[in-house]
Amino acid sequence: MLSDIWTVFWRDWVVLKHRMTAFILSRMVAPLLYLVAFGWGLGRSIQTANGASYIDFLVPGILALNSMNISFNSVTPVHAERVYHKSIEEYIIAPIRPYAYVIGKVLAAVLRGLISSAIIIALSYAFGAHFTITPLFLLVLILNCAIFAEIGFAAAMFLSTYEQMGQVNTYILLPMSFLCGTFFSTKALPDALRIFIECLPLTHTSYLLRGIGSGAEVSLWSVGILLIYLVVVFVIGGQAFIKLRN
Repeated sequence: MLSDIWTVFWRDWVVLKHRMTAFILSRMVAPLLYLVAFGWGLGRSIQTANGASYIDFLVPGILALNSMNISFNSVTPVHAERVYHKSIEEYIIAPIRPYAYVIGKVLAAVLRGLISSAIIIALSYAFGAHFTITPLFLLVLILNCAIFAEIGFAAAMFLSTYEQMGQVNTYILLPMSFLCGTFFSTKALPDALRIFIECLPLTHTSYLLRGIGSGAEVSLWSVGILLIYLVVVFVIGGQAFIKLRN
């Protein structure tokens, strides 16, 4: 099993390694814009409830939404391999376990998400942000990357056109990017919308990263929600790939 996972992961790592410079440079653009526009621009006129600077509130949210987008989009090429290129058939007939393929793809996406997050952390410190990185902080970040990589994989298994994959970004990821506690607290939302938003994984990631980074008490409820998403979406994507093999 581990050998199968490593084989799938290694293939994606080789591709990333040859494109590393372009990958790093491209991942610096959006965080820089967020930090300049919201951290330096709008952020200077905003004070959070506990009196901390807005950039300290903002950075964990940027980490959450960026790791979501990078991890999801890192797995979406599987959709093209399944629908258009038909190259996924090489994995279908290969002597590897189905779930090893899913895990290998997810781990490769997690790696991309962590590299992108490291860039944001470095830029954030350069902009004067203050937050603490602990092992639990990194674990939550990894969980978020894995969850949205699995969501991307599941979408790649079920959807049949590029347009439908684009609609996932438009109707699901984009609203989550702005509403799930990334730029402002969900307490500002109407109750009905707030309850729905607080059921989504990105909300729990944003609050966990923000709480851990500031030294606040960790919500085990939020950790449990992320673990449930991790397991459920993994099973859905894995079963979809097994059906494809059959």
